Order: sequence, then C-alpha cells, then structure tokens
Amino acid sequence: MNARLAVDIGGTFTDLVLETPQGTRSHKLLTTPDAPERAVLEGAKKLLRGETLRLVLHGTTLATNALIERKGARTALVTTQGFRDSIEIAYEHRFAQYDLTMERPAPLVPRAMRYTVPERIAADGGVLLALDEAALHTVAEQARADGVAALAICFLHSFTNDAHERRAAEILSALLPGVSISLSCEVCPELREYDRASTTIANAYVRPLMDGYLARLEEGFRAIGIAAPVLMMMSSGGLCTVEAARRFPVRLVESGPAGGAILARHVAAENGLDKVLAFDMGGTTAKLTLIDHGAFHMARSFEVARAYRFVQGSGLPIRIPVIELVEIGAGGGSIARRDALGRIMVGPDSSGSAPGPACYGRGGLSPTVTDADLLLGRLDPALFAGGTMPLDEAAAQKSFAPLGPDAAIGVAEIVDETMASAARVHAVENGEDTAGRTMIAFGGAAPLHAARLAQKLGITRVVVPLGAGVGSAHGFLQAPIGFEVVRTRYTRLDNMDTTALEAMFTDMRAEAEAVVLQAAPAEGLVESRTAFMRYRGQGHEIPVLVPPGLAATALHQAFVAAYARVFGRAIPGLQPEVMTWALALSSPLAPPARLAEAAPLPMPATSASRMLTDPATGAADSAAIHARTSLAPGATLCGPALIIEDETTTIIPKHWTARINAGGQIILEHAP
Repeated sequence: MNARLAVDIGGTFTDLVLETPQGTRSHKLLTTPDAPERAVLEGAKKLLRGETLRLVLHGTTLATNALIERKGARTALVTTQGFRDSIEIAYEHRFAQYDLTMERPAPLVPRAMRYTVPERIAADGGVLLALDEAALHTVAEQARADGVAALAICFLHSFTNDAHERRAAEILSALLPGVSISLSCEVCPELREYDRASTTIANAYVRPLMDGYLARLEEGFRAIGIAAPVLMMMSSGGLCTVEAARRFPVRLVESGPAGGAILARHVAAENGLDKVLAFDMGGTTAKLTLIDHGAFHMARSFEVARAYRFVQGSGLPIRIPVIELVEIGAGGGSIARRDALGRIMVGPDSSGSAPGPACYGRGGLSPTVTDADLLLGRLDPALFAGGTMPLDEAAAQKSFAPLGPDAAIGVAEIVDETMASAARVHAVENGEDTAGRTMIAFGGAAPLHAARLAQKLGITRVVVPLGAGVGSAHGFLQAPIGFEVVRTRYTRLDNMDTTALEAMFTDMRAEAEAVVLQAAPAEGLVESRTAFMRYRGQGHEIPVLVPPGLAATALHQAFVAAYARVFGRAIPGLQPEVMTWALALSSPLAPPARLAEAAPLPMPATSASRMLTDPATGAADSAAIHARTSLAPGATLCGPALIIEDETTTIIPKHWTARINAGGQIILEHAP
C-alpha cells in the first residue's frame, strides 16, 4: 500500500501522521526525552493497521535541544595557529551594552580543547604556510588524552582552498578511529570566520548524538516490520536522506518549524491568500513565519540558544539555509512566576513532557500556560487528547494559588503579548507589517490563542487547518526532497566572469544531486540560484534570486528591486557586489488546487457548553462545545464557542464567527 508516515518530535509532544490512499490518521503522545525513538515507535505501532509504508518523513528537535541544554558530544576544535580564540572574541561587541553584568554565551568548546596547527591559506586561496602534518600527531595525542568524541576542523580561509582541511581530516581520522570529524569546508564553506567556526562546531557537537539516535530509530523500525526509507526534514524546508542528515545534522536544527511553515504555505495556496502569518504554538515554543505570495522569507543564518532575554547576539550563530522565522519560549508548558517586583513572568523555561503542566497529573507543580488555559475554560478536562488524558483542574488551581486571583488571565495575556511583540519585530525586520494579513494557526496550543493574538496584531481572519494539532507532521508530507549548496566567491558586477561562475554552479549542482538523487528521480528537478549581495562598503548582504542567463545587468536590476523592497529605497551611485552564491535543487512540487466555496448550512445545535473567560475583558460567558468531526463544510458558528478535536481546541471568542470551508478548515473572522 502507498502509505507514508510523518513524525515530528517536539519538546513536549511527539506527533505522527499516517497518509494512506483512503486519507490520513494522526496520533499525539508525550515525548520520551530519555529515548526519543520510544515515543516514535509506540505511536507508529498504534497508527499502523496492516499498511506497508513506502516512506517515513521525520523532523526532530534533538539537535536543537542538545545545543540549548549543552548535552552534545565532547568536542574539540582544530584551527589555524593564532586563531583559537576567534569563537570567544565573536563579533567584538556587547549585545546589551548598558548591562554591566552581561555575560556572553560560553563556547561549546572550552579553550583547553581548541588545538592549533601551523598552516595558512590566503584570502585568495594561495598557500602562505604549508600544513604542519607533524603537529597533527600532537593534536591526536592531546585529543585522546582529553577523551574527545568529535572534532571540528576550521582553518582560516578554507572556503577558498580546502586542501589543508581535507588533509588534516585524512590524517586525524587514521590516528583517531571512531572520532567524528566535521570540516568547515563541507559544513559551511563561507566567509566570516566566527560564523563558519560556530556552525562547524555545532555540527560536530550534535553529530554523534544524531548518528546514534538515527541508528536506534532505524533499528527500532526494522524490529516492528517497517523497512521504508527515512527522509529527514531540514531547516530550509527540504527533505534529505538519513546519510546527509548524519553528515550535516546542524541542518536539522529548525526542522520541526520548517514543516509547519510548509503546511501554512499549502493552506495559503488552497485559499488564495497572498499575505500570511503562520503561527505555530506547541508545548515548549511558539514560532511565527511570514509568507508572501506563496514564498517564505529565507535566511542564511540564525541564532540558537539565546541566553539573554532572546536578544540578538546572545546565542550561538548557525549559518545554514533556513526559513526565516522567530521562535520564542512561549508554549503550553511555559512556566509562570512572579518576579522580585511582583510582576507575572511567563517562560522561557518549560515543564516539557516530564513532569509537564500541573494539570497533567504527572508530578508537575509549577503553573503553566496550559494550566491557565484550563482554568479559563479553553480546555475541556474530560475531552483533552480525545479523552485519553483527562486533565486535573484541581491541580491547576493549586499551582496558580501562589500567583493570586485572576493570575490565569494575566498569564494568558502576557504570553499572547509576548508572541505579538515577537511577531511585530519579526515583521519590521523583514520590511513588512502584520495588520491585514491572514493568520494560519497550527500546533497543539495555537488554536487556543490564535484569535486573541490576531486581535493584538490587527488581524481579522484566522485559518485553522485540518489536523492543526499535528500541523508540522502534515507539513512534512508536502515537502519537496531538496538540498542547497553554498559557495563564497567575491564577484564585482562590472567584471563578472560568467564562464567561471557557470563552472562553479555546475560543481554545486553535482554536489546537490549527490544528495537529492538518492531519494528523488532525476526528471523534473527544480534548480534555483541565489546571490547574496550588498552595496560596496556595506557589512551584510541580502538574498537576490539570480535571473536566467546570469547577466550582470539583470542581476544588478534584481538587486536594486530587492534592496528597495527591504529598505524602502535603493542607493543611487553605489555599485553592488556578490559575496556568496547558493544553488538549491529540489523535486518538483505541484501547487494545490484552489478550494471551492462551500454552501452555507444552518448553525449546528449542541447541548454541551462550558464557561469561557475572555482575557481581553475578564468576563466569563457560556460557550457552546462542538466536536470538529460533527461540523460539515458550510457550517457556521458564532462565538463564544469551542471546537474540540483530539489534538487541539479552537477558541471562538465573543464577536467572532467561524465557518467550515470546503476543505474542512476552520475560518475564524472578527465581526465588524
């Protein structure tokens, strides 16, 4: 049978979706952090009913959590003599310049485990100092004494000439069998020394962990009779083979959110929406993504594990292709407290799946957002998770008692305002606005908070897709198989050598094909080229799609248009330059069919209700309860009401309406 299984491991829940010719089935269960594959295998066994799987699609937060919690492998850095402290010097600036107690994030590799080797490559690729191979034997001895499990090799300017890095890897792999080695010329062959080293170290740091996990997962699949190949979701929105994921696990750091963004793009196309804000809120984090005219905002870098109030510069820079999004510690498990001034604070720490929110009855004592949602009437304790996991309302009330009366309202408002602030900043940083957009809400907690968040952002329409509670897993099923290759090659448009550039792109395509063709047919592959450009004298670049033909004039015009779109104007008289080139190769992706309008139906009757508190006013009203499975296309509801399904609940506040469209999606609209 032509069945596919999608798996998304989050910090609190593990989501699975099985796609068969007859439709989809889903299952949501608590993540097992000590052995993540256990929840995956348990969920797969519950979903499969004799089907033979053709493919498994998988995204995981394992690499992300290892970086955040500092639970990766014992890693050492091998670098050019004199440059061991570049990862500690970082950008040579203070991200919080007025805070005298500010501390930079500690590097993943302590200074004593940063080994240096005499060698030097010039910026143009010339060899200034030959590699001292004898020094590598000393490095190997020190690595054995330090108990190193992973090595990151990052020599100066190796993105222009990788000979020294590859020779060093050849020698060290022979001297240190069993030690995982990551090369910067493979992981991140780009300029900017600190970013390249940080990315390579992060890859080395999580590689043994991911390698072991994927091996256990594939072994577990075989044990329960699943022989299907596994493809991994990448941060860029493409799927790669397990082999590629084992080499470059750092590319999986934002794999879960990428799946959600793909789902949102699919839903936007089905509904003919040009301006969208994708809102994904799970048990641990919330993610917000802008989608314009069917396209993501893409980025070349982001920060993981921001340790200082989510301020830029307080995390570890990772330079990989990524769907540009903002991720904050605001989820159902986010813990609430009062600070020294008596103010209610929420997150970023989370109760996770163990012990979880107090209402889960698993030993959690701290008040969380989920506990607040229960006390506000947003969750029916008897119907949570399809009735398989009843919630303890008394435990939620007990956890909130130290915070004082009406604290649940305060927690809900604060977490929604935190997300709204993050969305506003994210939009401004991309030269966009949130007002007038349509929100697409998915993830276990997002439909609970979507309408209130929309009000704060000036949004009057929200779409909740089918299977919203396991939205990222649904997104995996719609993702193309793809891979992106990047090369730094400084190019001035007034003397652009198109012949040399085409030869470079030919090599880049061959490298991408080596990954993509393992899981996709060669016919119909889609290639796109991007130039990362800036005006001469500027410090940072913007992405520009390379027009067909690789003509300098057309590329100049494309840069001017892109620059004006981001910054509001172009700069006359300045010449642009290209610092880095990227080639993305992916399997073709057919756009979804536009959904037809559903004929309106009378408002469905229901006898079930519960009191629902509106945080905007503090008033409680009786809200009708509807099962989503009972609502046919065309059905219309007036708030206040709850639409309950196994993986989530959609809140329809007062003065909002909801209708079910032809695709079974919930369309929330604010009444004028």
